[in-house]
Amino acid sequence: MRDASLRQAKDRWLTPLVQPAFAFVHPNVVSFTALLIGLLSCVAVLGGAYWLGLGLWLANRICDGLDGLVARLYHKQSDFGGYLDLFLDFIVYLAVPLAFVIVQPTMINLWAALGLLASYYLNTMSWTVLAAILEKRQSQSADRLTTLEMPPGLVEGAETILFYSLFYLLPAYVAPLFGLVAVLVLFTALQRIWWAYRHL
Repeated sequence: MRDASLRQAKDRWLTPLVQPAFAFVHPNVVSFTALLIGLLSCVAVLGGAYWLGLGLWLANRICDGLDGLVARLYHKQSDFGGYLDLFLDFIVYLAVPLAFVIVQPTMINLWAALGLLASYYLNTMSWTVLAAILEKRQSQSADRLTTLEMPPGLVEGAETILFYSLFYLLPAYVAPLFGLVAVLVLFTALQRIWWAYRHL
C-alpha cells in the first residue's frame, strides 16, 4: 500500500551495495540473476527445503530491488529493461505457488492456486491497460521510479513479499493463504477500476 515511500527507503538502504560494485554490471544481468534465484527457491520448495526456499525468495526480492537502482545510478535506464524486469518478476510470482501445489498436490491446494492465479490475471489486466491509457494521456510523472504508471492499491510489492514469505513459513496452510491473497488482489483490482472510473 505504501510502495512509493518504501521504494525510496529501499533505495537508500541498497545504494551502498551498488556503489561502486555494480558500476560495470548491466541492470538486465541483475534481473536475470533475480529470476535464477527465484527459480532456485522453487526448486528448494520442491525438495521440501522451505527455509532455504524462503532465503532464496528474499534474495530474489533484494536482487529485484537492485536492478532498477543500478539502472538509475549509472544512467542505464531503458524501456526494455523495465519491461523485462516486470516480465521476469511475474515468472517468479507464478512459479512459487505452483511449486507449493506440486509438492502438496491436494484438490484444495489446486483450487486455491487456480483462484490465486485467476486473481493475478484480473489484477494485471486492471493495471496494465490502465497504465497504457495513462501513458497515452501523458499523465506519468517525471520522477516516478517504475516503468509503468499505476495508481496505488491494497496489495503491492511489500505485501507480496510478506504473503509469499508466509507460504514458506506455513506450507501446511497454503490453501487458505492462497485464498486470502486472491481476495486481497481482487480487491486491489477493484480499487484500480474505481480509480479509473473516477479519473478517466
